[in-house]
Amino acid sequence: MDELLDALMGKIKDGTYPPGSQLPSGRALADAYDVSQSTISRAVARLRKQGVLVGRPGRGVFVAESARR
Repeated sequence: MDELLDALMGKIKDGTYPPGSQLPSGRALADAYDVSQSTISRAVARLRKQGVLVGRPGRGVFVAESARR
């Protein structure tokens, strides 16, 4: 899962997922990284706990405004 976290953080830092942007769906991320949706869920939960991502009920998961600092 560390590789997945590094990949997601890399995309946030390089601007692929800029602050305020919505992440692709869990299914799309699982397909893109060839991992299970539960692995994506765990990675997203860890990044949410770190304040990198924020959940918006009914809307999805977004990159926090402070994520690239």
